[in-house]
Amino acid sequence: MTRPAPRRMTVTLDQDPVVFLIGMRVNAWWKPWRWLPVALAMGRMLRELKARPEAGLLGVISSGPGVMVQYWRSVEDLQRYASSRDGQHYPAWAAFNKALKDAGDVGIWHETYHVPRSRVECVYHHMPPIGLSAFSERVEATGRRARASGRLQLAQEEGGA
Repeated sequence: MTRPAPRRMTVTLDQDPVVFLIGMRVNAWWKPWRWLPVALAMGRMLRELKARPEAGLLGVISSGPGVMVQYWRSVEDLQRYASSRDGQHYPAWAAFNKALKDAGDVGIWHETYHVPRSRVECVYHHMPPIGLSAFSERVEATGRRARASGRLQLAQEEGGA
């Protein structure tokens, strides 16, 4: 287990992060044969993406049942993976649409945010590398980086906004 940093940290970004929120909602708990395949498909996709870092997934945070935050290198990488017929996503998506699209037993959702790095502010206090800090340069949140307003101002200066 990674140890938490004993101080306040932030990150400097060299690219615009792509944040992808994805989740499912079970509307019929009494029908596990309907929702379990959807949940298991996500595990297969994550294992595939972990084994293929060139696909562009940078990191994942699971934030409770049915919700996940993913960080991608680019929107193009995310869309390439989603539309590829050679990976785990396409068959899972096709199976969902064939079996469950109109049933309402399981809901799925996602949101994609391509955020200019000049608009990103973050702080991690007594935390191991997580979120953006898991794959970006971590720096101490001191001086101008000590407060959110200072971090945003620096991000705008460094990000070219």
